[in-house]
Amino acid sequence: MSTVSTPPANSGWFYLYGRALEILVMTLMVILFLEVMVGVVFRMLGHSLTWYDEVAAILLAWLTFYGSALASHNRAHIGCPEIVEQLRPALRKVLTIFSQSLVIGFFALLAWVGFTIMPILAGDAMTSLPTIPMNWVQSVIPISAVLIVASELRELIAVIRTPAQATTSRNR
Repeated sequence: MSTVSTPPANSGWFYLYGRALEILVMTLMVILFLEVMVGVVFRMLGHSLTWYDEVAAILLAWLTFYGSALASHNRAHIGCPEIVEQLRPALRKVLTIFSQSLVIGFFALLAWVGFTIMPILAGDAMTSLPTIPMNWVQSVIPISAVLIVASELRELIAVIRTPAQATTSRNR
């Protein structure tokens, strides 16, 4: 469901936050590509690396979670703006606030559960790289949830501050 057109920040902390997410996502993409290519080359040479597929799966998960945080920052998640645009402005605003609240609630719960299980995972390690603790690997879940909550809270505040007649739907 969508919202007010919150203009993209060109300066300030929110801009820097977005740039940091972009850099992180691009870095993860490059690392994933290089890691898979190294694994393929070693396999072709007959010396398969025992760890490359597990690391690739983890990098893909990290890319997915941090990419979702970036999409939330950029208001780029998939939505049905055509349906939302058919609603009266007051109802559109109420439903937008409701949907934003649900998203924030879900990711706040995900962050809380993620941080709660971190100590439980402290004793586990990756199968192929036993020196890397599993709580570090799984830390992406609560961290990205907090990042998404930050972006969604910014949007929710913008929706609440905007008069109902000014709310418009965007790709959400």
